[in-house]
Amino acid sequence: MTAIRVGVQLHPQHTTWASYAAAVRRFEDLGVDTIWNWDHFFPLYGDPNGAHFEGWTLLSAMAMLTTRAEVGCLVTCNSYRNPALLSNMAKTLDHISGGRLILGLGAGWFERDYSTYGYHFGTAPERLRALRAALPIIKERWEHDVPRPTRPIPILIGGGGEKVTLRIAAEHAQLWHGFGPPETLKHKNAVLDDWCARVGRDPKQIERSVSPVKGASLAAYLEAGVTHFIFGLGEPWETTEVEAALRWRAGLPAT
Repeated sequence: MTAIRVGVQLHPQHTTWASYAAAVRRFEDLGVDTIWNWDHFFPLYGDPNGAHFEGWTLLSAMAMLTTRAEVGCLVTCNSYRNPALLSNMAKTLDHISGGRLILGLGAGWFERDYSTYGYHFGTAPERLRALRAALPIIKERWEHDVPRPTRPIPILIGGGGEKVTLRIAAEHAQLWHGFGPPETLKHKNAVLDDWCARVGRDPKQIERSVSPVKGASLAAYLEAGVTHFIFGLGEPWETTEVEAALRWRAGLPAT
């Protein structure tokens, strides 16, 4: 059986730094494998003008608060930063974390972030083209930056678009992150496998992760090909669902 991983995405909104830092420490102590934030500038739910923290600055702090769990943005919006700059940021955080960064990337979708901060929003196809163009630049810079990353930095691609996003994942990703119930993930995984065949990639090289639908069976997701479960949480950082997932994983037969 492929290794099963459990992670959390801690929403950096409607909270304080002290509370967020305590949550990062708590979930690493519980035994999660990955700890994520998100790359937005405003809350995604609740008071739209409530407290919010920036994702990449937060990642540096998360790396220093932890010693074992991998960290990343789920996901970084590609078009908020020049790709060469982003590659340098990722390389730096790779060193800060001792090789525990995962570079999560997506095409972007939250128009308020763009309009308020002066970015061009454009169309979904434009944003996807920009993502596809950025990835070779990021990877090429890692070959030349000094110092180089401590390890080949894993790239996670988030999103379920079957014609473009999943093709980008097949071409560049070590992890793909999807959303929806198990039957949706089963279908998307099959599409991703097909893209891998088309581009000459072994589909087993791409770890499949999901933000589980509340109440859905983790065993059903596992049957659908998902092996990495990332639970989204906001203040007050309820641990029950994550602890149940860790117990479920511990009870599975070893290979």
